[in-house]
Amino acid sequence: MESWPWPSGGAWLLVAARALLQLLRADLRLGCPLLAALVLLAALDWLCQRLLPPLAALVVLAATGWIVLSRLARPQRLPVATRAVLITGCDSGFGNATAKKLDTMGFTVLATVLDLNSPGALELRACCSSRLKLLQMDLTKPADISRVLEFTKVHTASTGLWGLVNNAGQNIFVADAELCPVATFRTCMEVNFFGALEMTKGLLPLLRRSSGRIVTVSSPAGDMPFPCLAAYGTSKAALTLLMGNFSCELLPWGVKVSIIQPACFKTESVKDVHRWEERKQQLLATLPRELLQAYGEDYIEHLNRQFLHSLSQALPDLSPVVDAITDALLAAQPRRRYYPGHGLGLIYFIHYYLPEGLRQRFLQSFFISPSVPRALQAGQPGLTSAQDIAQDQGPRPDPSPTAQ
Repeated sequence: MESWPWPSGGAWLLVAARALLQLLRADLRLGCPLLAALVLLAALDWLCQRLLPPLAALVVLAATGWIVLSRLARPQRLPVATRAVLITGCDSGFGNATAKKLDTMGFTVLATVLDLNSPGALELRACCSSRLKLLQMDLTKPADISRVLEFTKVHTASTGLWGLVNNAGQNIFVADAELCPVATFRTCMEVNFFGALEMTKGLLPLLRRSSGRIVTVSSPAGDMPFPCLAAYGTSKAALTLLMGNFSCELLPWGVKVSIIQPACFKTESVKDVHRWEERKQQLLATLPRELLQAYGEDYIEHLNRQFLHSLSQALPDLSPVVDAITDALLAAQPRRRYYPGHGLGLIYFIHYYLPEGLRQRFLQSFFISPSVPRALQAGQPGLTSAQDIAQDQGPRPDPSPTAQ
C-alpha cells in the first residue's frame, strides 16, 4: 500500500493557518503565551512525524492547535453603550467589586445591598458615578424583592435591562448535616436558591426583550460534597441545576445564562473570623443534648479550626471572579460555566474521574480533615438508648450572651 506523503513544515503551517482562520480573526494575544503555544505545536509536530501515521498525526495536531489557540484567543466583546445591569449582594465581596468595575466601564448599575449604611454601600456611594443606584433588599423578604423589581422596570424603561447578576448568598454553620438545624437548610435555600429564582423570574420579561444575560455566582460545593457544607452546598446545587434549566429554555429568546464557580477567595465574610466564632458558639448553644453527647464539643471545635485554616489559604485577589462576571455579560459567546481561581481544574478532575474513596479522602484533606466523634472514640461507652444518654448527661453551662 502506498504511504501518505507527510507534508513539509511549510505546507503544514499553510493547512493550519486555513483551518484556524476564524481563531486568528478573534485576535490572539501576542506575547509569551502565544510563543509558547507555537513552540509546543512545533514540538508536537516533530513527535507526530515519528510516532503516528500521517492521517492520525494531522488529526492530533489540528485538535491540539484548535484547543491551544482558542484558549489564547481574545473573545469578541460587545460594546457597553447604555447597558444596565442589576447585581445582588453588593455590600461586600464579589458583588461590591463587580459593581465598581462595571460602573467604571460605563454600565448603569443597580446594586442591591442588605444595609444602605453598611461600609460597602457607603463606599459604592462615595466612589462610583451617579449611574450607580443603591437599592436595599433582603432576599428573604418578598416586599423587598417586589420593590426592587418594580424600581428596575421603571428605571430601565428607556434603556432596557441587559443583565442580572445573582451574587447574593449565605452560609451560616460549618458542621455535619446532622448537626445543622433544619432551619439552617431552609435559610440557605431561601437566600441562595429561592431569592435568585424570584429575581430571575421577576426580571425575565425585561431580559427576554433585550436578549440579555443571566450570570449566577454558585459554588463548587454545589457540585461535590465538601465536608461540613451540606446546607450551603445543597442550596448551591439546586441553584446550579436551576440555571442549567434556564440556559436551555431561554435559548430561543437569545438570553444567555452563565454560572460562575469560584475557588475560595478572601471576601469580607471569609475574613471575618469573629463571625465564624460566634456562629460556632450559637451552634453549640442550640444543639440538642443527644447530639452534643454523641459528637462532643471537641468535634465541633475541631471542625471550626480546620475550616478557619482552610479560609486562611483563600485567594486575596478577587479580580478573576470579577473578570469572569464581566466576560459573561459582554462576550459575544460567553461560556456556560466559569471556574475562576487556582486548583479548581484538579479538584474537578479528581471528583469526576477518580474512585469515590479517593475523592472523599481528597476533599477531607483539602478542606477539613476527619475527626472521630466522641461516642466512637476508644474507651467511650456506646450511647445506644435514651436512658444511656440521660445517665451520661451533666449540667451544661448557660450559653454565652454572644450566642443568642
